[in-house]
Amino acid sequence: MNRRQFLAGLAASSLAAQPRVPKPNIVFILADDLGYGDLGCYGQKLIQTPNLDRLASEGIRFTSAYSGSTVCAPSRCALMTGKHTGHARIRGNNRADLLPEDVTVAKLLKSAGYRTGIFGKWGLGTAGNSGVPNRQGFDEWFGYLDQRHAHTYYPTHLWEDEREYFLPGNFGVKRHSYTPDLFLERALRFLDRNKDNPFFLYYPSTIPHANNELTKESGNGMEVPEDAPYSDKPWPQPDKNFAAMVTRLDRDVGTLLAKLAALGLDKNTLVIFTSDNGPHKEGGNHPNFFHSSGPLRGIKRDLYEGGVRVPAMARWPGVIKPGQVSNQPWAFWDFLPTVAEIAGVAPPSAIDGISIVPALAGKVITGRAYFYWEFHEQGFTQAVRLGDWKGVRKTSVTNPIELYNLADDVSETKDLALQNPEVVAKIAGIMRTAREDSPVYPITGKPL
Repeated sequence: MNRRQFLAGLAASSLAAQPRVPKPNIVFILADDLGYGDLGCYGQKLIQTPNLDRLASEGIRFTSAYSGSTVCAPSRCALMTGKHTGHARIRGNNRADLLPEDVTVAKLLKSAGYRTGIFGKWGLGTAGNSGVPNRQGFDEWFGYLDQRHAHTYYPTHLWEDEREYFLPGNFGVKRHSYTPDLFLERALRFLDRNKDNPFFLYYPSTIPHANNELTKESGNGMEVPEDAPYSDKPWPQPDKNFAAMVTRLDRDVGTLLAKLAALGLDKNTLVIFTSDNGPHKEGGNHPNFFHSSGPLRGIKRDLYEGGVRVPAMARWPGVIKPGQVSNQPWAFWDFLPTVAEIAGVAPPSAIDGISIVPALAGKVITGRAYFYWEFHEQGFTQAVRLGDWKGVRKTSVTNPIELYNLADDVSETKDLALQNPEVVAKIAGIMRTAREDSPVYPITGKPL
């Protein structure tokens, strides 16, 4: 089946199921610091994730999907704008804003007649400025504007569109309003209101991110109302809380899927689930306890595979064949051109992503030159995936490039740079040319 046949088939399937909805709905669920190995369908043995495991079995599960970065804000910028971190407006976790001229997924889909809503964590704008969700294409917005505010799960306020929304139950010693519960409630109401319109629901949960400030007070920053169903486990308390958070997210995903089914929308809705980067070692959580990186090397803030390769799955009943497992590499900057193709609108020309519509049909995508990441904390680090080769240069442009063959060594344990100087030279060239300098994220010197 070629791409045109696939799109024609999905349109026919969608229209037959929901004649009043001419375009497919799109739901994108984003976990926060969930590792490649934290779900049962990716090998997790201790944490219960039945709804996400079912979601994977009912669609396609990707084993080589990549986040936009190894921390929150730049990863989300890549997702929303289709640009990798060598070109993205936001390349670090500083408070920064998308600009009016930036084209986001929400702006594109709104131009195609979609209702757009985001409930959760944004990270790409500051109050009153051009980067807030309502100025970047979202009709409805409720949540945290920046990642530092999002550390606490019991804040005294959130943002509703461009207004502060106070949470009276969180003033005082006993706090009652757990924000993931509020986000789920808002998302369900959004689905109710838009059941007769094409919609884009962006659901960026804060689970299982740590409350770093609470960690300093108690040593346990994994903030959750209860540690069930792990209360009786002989585990450290932060690890019990981490597991409870992941299972709570799994429950929320199950509730969203059930709502789509109850509204008769599931057959006309593409659901994608993934995570913004690799697992964290924060809040007292120990990523090795649950083997959160799976077989991969590294965690959050690394550009090794464990920092950027993430769990990812897509379901579309009647359109995406169930039970698929794909090793097709793709990255967050591919999301924008993918949904643009599905919605029938043209993406901007100045992006780094390509449509992965063929991959949703289980086909192999060829012709992509490379994947590129850069990271500006703890020095300047770059990474390139070129076919099965992965190059990493850590902390300085003057350091040597490490080289790994992911086909044989997904754990990145054997540096093959000395044996493959021609590959290293190609990757060095990509590291020089795949980026533009940014005055907000300067580097010392030039990549060699």
